[in-house]
Amino acid sequence: MQAVIYGKQVVMRILNSHQEKLQEIYLSKEIDKKFFFALKKACPNIIKVDNKKAQSLAKGGNHQGVLAKVELPLAVSLKEIKKAQKLLVLCAITDVGNIGGIFRSAYCLGMDGVILDFAKELAYEGIVRSSLGLMYDLPFSVAPNTLDLINELKTSGFLCLGASMQGSSQVENLSLKKCALFLGSEHEGLSKKILAKMDTILSVKMRRDFDSLNVSVAAGILMDKIN
Repeated sequence: MQAVIYGKQVVMRILNSHQEKLQEIYLSKEIDKKFFFALKKACPNIIKVDNKKAQSLAKGGNHQGVLAKVELPLAVSLKEIKKAQKLLVLCAITDVGNIGGIFRSAYCLGMDGVILDFAKELAYEGIVRSSLGLMYDLPFSVAPNTLDLINELKTSGFLCLGASMQGSSQVENLSLKKCALFLGSEHEGLSKKILAKMDTILSVKMRRDFDSLNVSVAAGILMDKIN
């Protein structure tokens, strides 16, 4: 499946690491010559467009004059992703900005893969953009039924860790060699049914009284704890 992504930083990242994914380049303004020739070498199909067309392709987003049609990343099977040691499972998180930020943190903090609970491929372009292309680098899978997924992961030897404000901030006594960290949406968190099936509930220790952290921030803190 193909989609248009935009912004100098993400296009440059894909150019440097996954240039085979570039199908077409759209430019609506002059860019650095070195960047232009690198783009042309990787993808000869460069199309000059006016700003109106660029805005349309970017659906009103801040394209910075640089857009690209790319081949979107493909999900791997659950069988494949279960070969990993450290997984992140995102439950009912729909904001592609948060998901992209979580992909970046997961990649940088050493997680082996991400499991999403939705199969809307149209959202992938937003995740590619907000992850700065790191969605290509970290294997991901899709499992719409989270309760069935928990059973499957436990059968495969994973310790299932749920994130909740009511959890413990201690991980020292846990065997974390093979584990899956479950994160819920920022406002609702993980459902009671999911929490009931977790082996352990973890939380971020808050030093001031506030109801919650941004989910991508909490994800980064908890991933650092378990790695």
